[in-house]
Amino acid sequence: MATLPQLTDATLTLENRIAVLTLNRHDLRNALTGSNLIDDIVSTAEWVNTCEDVSVLVITGAGSAFSAGGNIRDMAERGGDFAGTPAECAERYRRGIQRIPLAMQAIEVPVIAAVNGPAIGAGFDLANMADVRIAAESAKFGETFLNLGIIPGDGGAWFMQRLIGYQRAFELTLTGRIVDAEEAKDLGIVVDVVPNDDLMTTTMTMAERMANQPPKATRLTKRLMKMAQRMELKDFLDLCACFQGMSHNEPEHMDAVNRMLEAMSRK
Repeated sequence: MATLPQLTDATLTLENRIAVLTLNRHDLRNALTGSNLIDDIVSTAEWVNTCEDVSVLVITGAGSAFSAGGNIRDMAERGGDFAGTPAECAERYRRGIQRIPLAMQAIEVPVIAAVNGPAIGAGFDLANMADVRIAAESAKFGETFLNLGIIPGDGGAWFMQRLIGYQRAFELTLTGRIVDAEEAKDLGIVVDVVPNDDLMTTTMTMAERMANQPPKATRLTKRLMKMAQRMELKDFLDLCACFQGMSHNEPEHMDAVNRMLEAMSRK
C-alpha cells in the first residue's frame, strides 16, 4: 500500500487507484491563504506524480464551501501573505499561492474537481486548474479579484480563458460577478450539475471509469492533451508517434487487447 503524504489542513485517501484530496478548513471556508492548504495541495500533487498506485485525483472541500480563495481578514489587516512592500508581497505570491498552479499543471493523472459549494477567487481558479469539474447544485463561481481591487494573482486569467475562451473569461473577470452552477454549466466551466447529495457518487463514478483505464497510457494521454495546447501539429504528431511506440511495448497494452478479444468472442 502506498504511503500517503502527511497533510495539515486537508485529508487524503487512496482507494482503487483514486486519490481524494479534501480541503478541510471549513472554519476558513477552505481559504487557500492563512492556512496550510497551499502546502497540502502542492505536496499532494508531487506525491501523485511519484505514486504508481494513483490513476485519478479528486479534489473537493469539506463543509459548505469548495474554497473561498484568499483570506480577506488578512487582506484587511495587511498581514500574512499580503503584508509588506510591493516587492515583498510579490515574492510571497511567488513562494506561496503561485506554487499551486505550477504544481497542478504538472500533475500527470486526470484531476476532477468535485465543487461542493462556493468556489470564489483563487478557489474558482483552483477548480479551473483541474481537468474536469462537476458541481453540486449549491456551487457558485466567481472571479472576484477586481471587487477587492486586486488582480488574479494566482494565474486564474491564464486558466479560465483556455477553458471557456477569451470573451467569456474577460466578462467574468472584469465584472467580478458570481454565477450559479447551472450558468457555469452553460458557460462550459463545469461538465455536469448534480444534487448536493449525489456529488461524490457522480464524481467517483467518473473517476472509477478513468481509473480503470491502463495507467501508463492514461498518464501519457494526459501529457499529450496538455502539450497539444502549445505545440504545432507536425511536432505534436512526432510526439504522438514516440508515445505510441512506448505504449505498444507496455504489458498493459496486450492485457487490454486480450480483454477486448475475449469480450468480442462472447458476443
